[in-house]
Amino acid sequence: MIQYRSIVVAVDFSESSDSAFATAMELAKQYGAKLHVVHAFAYPVDLVSPYEVSLPVDFLDAARDEAKQKLEATAEKARGENVDVEWHIEEGASAAAIVKVAAETGADLIVMGTRGHTGLKHVVLGSVAERTVRTAPCSVLTVKHK
Repeated sequence: MIQYRSIVVAVDFSESSDSAFATAMELAKQYGAKLHVVHAFAYPVDLVSPYEVSLPVDFLDAARDEAKQKLEATAEKARGENVDVEWHIEEGASAAAIVKVAAETGADLIVMGTRGHTGLKHVVLGSVAERTVRTAPCSVLTVKHK
């Protein structure tokens, strides 16, 4: 029988990640698992570094603070459903951040949304879900937003 004790859910505050969060929260309630909500905070260094342009520190601090507020609001939804929850904000690439939190928390499952990029956008950007599945220390459930 499958038993989940620790579930990581990746959020980027999109409708797709809202669907993943709802699924993860239901699984956490069903199994009595601790829910770890993770958000990868990354800024486009590759876009600014070749030009030796830096983003203002105030901008980055404000964006990070906004992400933390959204994470806390998301965690409050879980607490309202009596789910044991902790949120994590990680600097860097999304897939690496998700896998890092899963490894650190001993996660049994990662739940994440899919964006469904196709064509050239998929070739250029790749898929966070694909990279996560390839490198995850546990099972990964992808949730398609309808």
